[in-house]
Amino acid sequence: MGLKGKLIMSLDISSHGDIFHDIFKHRPDEFASVSPDKIHGCDIDGQRGVVGSVLCWNYTVDGKKQTAKEVVEELDEKNHKIVMKVIEGDLLGDLYKSFKLIFHVEPKGDGQLAVWTLEFEKLNKNVPYPTAFMDFLLDVTRDMDAHKTSQ
Repeated sequence: MGLKGKLIMSLDISSHGDIFHDIFKHRPDEFASVSPDKIHGCDIDGQRGVVGSVLCWNYTVDGKKQTAKEVVEELDEKNHKIVMKVIEGDLLGDLYKSFKLIFHVEPKGDGQLAVWTLEFEKLNKNVPYPTAFMDFLLDVTRDMDAHKTSQ
């Protein structure tokens, strides 16, 4: 019945991909200072920057405060890629059976492209596609890019 889905969106960025990758990998709590209206905090369980570490996020999407606990499943330095699987939080339970976030950066002409992929399985056909969450991720990416290029 098509309950599994995938959304992919990309965004031109001025910053280098290694900057974004480094922030996700070593300093995800920095997102809260750059996008305080969207991300309120990020705690890390385990060692920073390694597969298996757990990121605990507090954030707001569409005016609603939410939480997510994600385990880092993959880190790829060459492609500035990080794969995170949601293991607890507001995305799971009533909405999605599984939810995975994939971020990577790829070259685009003289610039760079930030690419977000969401892979998910809805609990039922009435659950909406996570477009609001994708918009949230793109907004945070824009905020981070503007912050890094202004430094």
